[in-house]
Amino acid sequence: MCSLEKRGNLFILTLTGKNVEHRLNPEVLSSIISALSRAKADSTRGSALVTVSHGKFFCNGFDLDWVNATGSKQEAQQRFDYSLDCLTQLVQAFISLPMPTVAAVTGHAAAAGVVIPLCHDYVVMRRDRGVLYVNDLEMGLKIPELYMAFFRAKTSGWALRDLVLRGLKIKGEELLKMGIVDAVYDGEEGVINAGMKMADDLARRKWDGEVYAEIRKGLYSEFCGMLGIASKAIGTPKF
Repeated sequence: MCSLEKRGNLFILTLTGKNVEHRLNPEVLSSIISALSRAKADSTRGSALVTVSHGKFFCNGFDLDWVNATGSKQEAQQRFDYSLDCLTQLVQAFISLPMPTVAAVTGHAAAAGVVIPLCHDYVVMRRDRGVLYVNDLEMGLKIPELYMAFFRAKTSGWALRDLVLRGLKIKGEELLKMGIVDAVYDGEEGVINAGMKMADDLARRKWDGEVYAEIRKGLYSEFCGMLGIASKAIGTPKF
């Protein structure tokens, strides 16, 4: 689950709950989507959002216990597909959010959990603990084309290859060299404080949120076209 707090122009989205691995099931995903909807409704010019998560894990992927708590493989597949559909709705919500977004990653993010920080415009991470781990190869799963387009939108070249084709548990310093995260810091508090400061600095620019969201969609045009949320023309140039 999650909570949403507003401090001035900053929205703070915190992954919470008894599920200390912050695994994703439809209930959790719906909770985050609802929080983003509230942030969007309450946003003003100069809003920004930072996402935090306490504990060892930032997000450890889909809730496979929930997926497999059925009477058949067919029903388990249906639950998995439904979880994937809900994740896609969450990605749409992040990409469409009319404000800059920052993920303060204080723990591990694995499998589908890697998508959550990469949905954000900026990612800061711990230097001393935490990895990003795309483990589809280890699980014998093909990455859906939509999410290959997502990874292509967020990284490229050898960094993309190593992320999806090597099954590596990649630490913060290496992710910084790969251009996947924007900065690394020591300790949970250091990462959260840095994420808050980055979001606050972005909020101070007082950008038009709708314009910001449309430029973001244009930046990731292939992926957003597949999502059905391609960028549209808005506003009138000011000379």
